[in-house]
Amino acid sequence: MTSKRRARLKAIASTIDPIIYVGKEGVIDGTIQLVDEALLARQLIKGSVQQNSDVTAKEACDILASATGAEVIMAMGRKFVLYRRNSDLPEIE
Repeated sequence: MTSKRRARLKAIASTIDPIIYVGKEGVIDGTIQLVDEALLARQLIKGSVQQNSDVTAKEACDILASATGAEVIMAMGRKFVLYRRNSDLPEIE
């Protein structure tokens, strides 16, 4: 992915609200399944790691990306953004 495309996806993600929350249990199978379904429906998702979680946003993002085949767009503070292209949906411009 080019840096220009990553910057564009990051700009789009700044306008959306987090839909995935990683809690004190960390990244569990249920979270991975939710992320997979959300990526299938939306292609670009934002997540948040709660304050009482033992994992950082970067760690959670890396685990979720490798488990779902997604690309890490950003992980900063307690927020992270993942992208996975879906051939059935129109490409995000």
